[in-house]
Amino acid sequence: MSDPTQQEPVSLEDSDLQRLEELSKAYEEMTFQIGQVIVGQDLVIEELLISVLAGGHALLVGVPGLAKTLMVRTLAQSMSLSFNRVQFTPDLMPADITGTEVLQQNQTTGERDLKFLPGPVFANVILADEINRTPPKTQAALLEAMQERQVTAGGHRHELPNPFFVLATQNPIEQEGTYPLPEAQLDRFMFQVLVDYPTADEEFAIVRQTTAGKQTQIEPVLGSKELVELQEFIRRIPVADSLIRYAMQFARLTRLNRPETPDFITQYVSWGAGPRASQYLVLGAKARAVLHGKTSVGTDDIQAVAKPVLRHRILTNFNAEAEGITADHIVERLIQMIPLDQSGETNAGPLSELI
Repeated sequence: MSDPTQQEPVSLEDSDLQRLEELSKAYEEMTFQIGQVIVGQDLVIEELLISVLAGGHALLVGVPGLAKTLMVRTLAQSMSLSFNRVQFTPDLMPADITGTEVLQQNQTTGERDLKFLPGPVFANVILADEINRTPPKTQAALLEAMQERQVTAGGHRHELPNPFFVLATQNPIEQEGTYPLPEAQLDRFMFQVLVDYPTADEEFAIVRQTTAGKQTQIEPVLGSKELVELQEFIRRIPVADSLIRYAMQFARLTRLNRPETPDFITQYVSWGAGPRASQYLVLGAKARAVLHGKTSVGTDDIQAVAKPVLRHRILTNFNAEAEGITADHIVERLIQMIPLDQSGETNAGPLSELI
C-alpha cells in the first residue's frame, strides 16, 4: 500500500494545467471581491467556494447578525449567478418554493390551459433562510430540487438551471417553534459550515465599514458556463486509491456494531455517517486542492474538509452531550487515530484532550 501522505504525480494535459492556473487566480480574485463586503470569515468563504465548485449544497449555522445572507448574495454576485432568497416561515407552503400550475384562458381559441408558474427555486443560487422554521412538508419540497435538480408539478418535470445550489441558514439558538431537519435531508447538504463571531479587529472593521454609507460594487469573476466547466474539471482530478481508502475510514469508523468501531465511537455516537460522506470527502478534497493550485490531492485536503462534511452526519448521544463532546471533537480524534501510512502509526491521544 502506498503512502497517502505523499501526493502521487499525475499527468495532466496542458489545457488542464492552464485551467488549474486560471482557477487558482479566479479563487484569489473571488476572495478579494467578497472580502470587500465581508470582513474576515476566511474559512467560511473557502468552505462555501469548495462546496459550490464541487457542485454541493451547504448549510450555514450561526447566530443572527453574522452576515450569512449577505455572504451568500455576495458569493452569487462574484460568479454572476441568478439569486433568490426564500424566507422560511411556519406558514410557507411547498408551492411557494417550487411554483404552481394556474388555469389560463387562451385569448385566441378560448380554450383553458394549465400553465406552470416557476417559483423562486428556479435560480442558480437559492438562499433558504432559517430553513428549520418551516414544517417538514415544506422542507421536503427542496429535496427533489437538491437531489434531482428538477421540480415535478402536475405530472410534468421542470429542470432547474445549471448550476444549482441551495445554501441554507439555520439559527442554533431559539429552537422553540422550529422543525429540526430530518437526517435524510441533512445528508443532502455537502457541508455544514459554522459561522462564528468575528474577532475584535474584524468587528471594528465591520462597524466602521457598515456605518460609513459607502457602497461597494462586486465585479463578477466567473459566469455560469465557466462554473459548470470548472465543476467538470474538478471531477477529472485523479485521486490515488490509497487516499480514497483513507477518506473512507472517516465515515466507516463512525458506524456502530462493527469490529473496527473504536471504543469512543461506541461510547459517544448513536448514529454514524453513510457512504455519501465518503463521496463528499473525496470531492471536497479535490476542489480544495484545485483552489490551492495543486495538481493532486493530499491527506491535508481530506482533513481540511472532514469537519464540514461529517459534523452533521455524526449523531452524538446523551453521554457526549453530558460531557460536552461534539461531532467536531469526534472528527479531531479520528484525524489523530487514522493511520497515514502502512506502518499504522498514529498521533492519537485521549478524546478528553480535545475538549
